[in-house]
Amino acid sequence: MLPAILGKKVGMTQVYDENGTVYPVTVVQAGPCDVLQVKNADSDGYDAVQIGYEDVRPIRATKPEIGHAAKVNCKPKRFVREIRLDAPVEDMDAGQQIGVDIFEEVPMVDVVGTSKGKGYAGVMKRHNFRGQLASHGVERKHRSAGSIASHSSNAGTGPKIKKGKRMSGRMGNERCTVRNSKLVKVDKENNLLLIKGGLPGPKGGYVFIRASKIAKAAK
Repeated sequence: MLPAILGKKVGMTQVYDENGTVYPVTVVQAGPCDVLQVKNADSDGYDAVQIGYEDVRPIRATKPEIGHAAKVNCKPKRFVREIRLDAPVEDMDAGQQIGVDIFEEVPMVDVVGTSKGKGYAGVMKRHNFRGQLASHGVERKHRSAGSIASHSSNAGTGPKIKKGKRMSGRMGNERCTVRNSKLVKVDKENNLLLIKGGLPGPKGGYVFIRASKIAKAAK
C-alpha cells in the first residue's frame, strides 16, 4: 500500500540537521488512523483502503457513520478519506491502526488540504491584476477589472461571458496539493511529521499526507 495518513496542522517552526542546516518546517499531528474498511474489486468494483482520523462524539455524527465505525469496534471519525489502490492489499485488515512509522523510509511527500478562505476578493487581490491607470481622468476606478470584452468574441457561445474569465469572486477555500515536500523528521513517540515548507490551510486544519507519487531527488 502507498504510505498515506491523515493529520492536523499544528504550526510552523524550524529545525537543524547534523550539518547545521536550518529547515523551516510545518508540524503535523498525524494519526494514529483507524482502518474503517478494506475494499476489493470483487465486492466493491475497485481496490481501496478507507481510513479515519480523530474521534467525534456520536451526537456529532450520523447514524450511518456510527454504524460503519461500529463494524470495526471504533468510534465515528471526524476526518475520513479513501486511498485508491492499483492492486488488492493483503497486509491490512479493517480495525487495524496506522501510525507515522510507515513514513520512516519515505523521503518526499505530497500534502492535500483546503486553503484558507479569503472571502470575496477583487481582481487585483485574487488574480494579481495591476489595476487601472492612476493618471488624471481615472476617477475611483483604480482597482476595477476594466472591460470584459464583447460577447461576440466568444464564438459559438452566444451572449455569455467565456467560462473561466478572471473576475472578482470567492478567493481561497479550495482543495490544493503541495507536491514533493521534503519529510525532515518522523517522531513516532508523539505521532508527529515535520515537513519542509508551508502547507495549505490554517492551524488546526486537516490534511491528507501520502508518499510522493512523482518524487524528485532532494537538492
